[in-house]
Amino acid sequence: MNKYYPEGRLINTLENKETLSSPENIERAMKSGQLLEATATLCDSSHNLIVNLGKYRGIIPREEGAVGISEGTTRDIALITKVGKPVCFKVIGCSENGYILSRRAAQQECIDNYIDFLTVGDIIPASVTHLEQFGAFVDIGCGLPSLISIDSISVSQISHPSDRFQTGQQIRAAVKGKSGSRIWLTHKELLGTWQENANEFSCGETVSGIVRSIEDYGIFIELAPNLAGLAELRRDVHEGQTATVYIKAIIPEKMKIKLIIIDCSENTAQPQPLKYYISEEVTHIDSWRYSTENSSRTIETIFRQ
Repeated sequence: MNKYYPEGRLINTLENKETLSSPENIERAMKSGQLLEATATLCDSSHNLIVNLGKYRGIIPREEGAVGISEGTTRDIALITKVGKPVCFKVIGCSENGYILSRRAAQQECIDNYIDFLTVGDIIPASVTHLEQFGAFVDIGCGLPSLISIDSISVSQISHPSDRFQTGQQIRAAVKGKSGSRIWLTHKELLGTWQENANEFSCGETVSGIVRSIEDYGIFIELAPNLAGLAELRRDVHEGQTATVYIKAIIPEKMKIKLIIIDCSENTAQPQPLKYYISEEVTHIDSWRYSTENSSRTIETIFRQ
């Protein structure tokens, strides 16, 4: 059973709190190699992390801050950005200044016992750490980073990952590729096929959506993260607006939904709640087909190692 979760999952557990409640329990954790979490409160001028252990003080020396710091393959920004956030670690010693902790050792154990065993198509939990124009960076275990490129976030077109995710959001993702311990992910395959999404709507309904793109032939309005409909052009509409639309037709064989825009709001559209169409009991997929059965277009993902 996986025990290597994104940072922040352990910090409020009873076991974690009890272990950090006394020197005797911390000593036992050091001997057993138990993974623990606490909040980093300071990154000093030498980039050592100071960690709040409740009644006690912890220190993560710079070289123990993350896998790759000593080798130069991980930048020190990975340490600086942890201030005020939970960090995972193992207790590796004690000094007059406090307990000596190693986040690097926790990450290496995660790599050896979890990351190295992942295969393409595995579905894993992740936590969004920061967003860039080209994609979303996520924590896939013990602070180890991975990337979901913007085109792998959803089928419906977005202009920036913030259209879909928020920092700190807990999500699920599928392993898209792997090279050694380096993992990259995809997300859209968990958000349902065209038909699964279209089944949530009916002709004659009036619903809200988000204006995602304006083309010469019409306006694409997102009804769900993996579903968009097309409305006729209007001069008073621009990308990012919230639109009230009437569903005129749903055509599965063409994977089209025809819409009529009723009204548009200047309110900034917020990311829609994510609905996963693959249950949490499913931990691996070999393939995924977005297209409908009778569609002439084939949109699918084949997961190959």
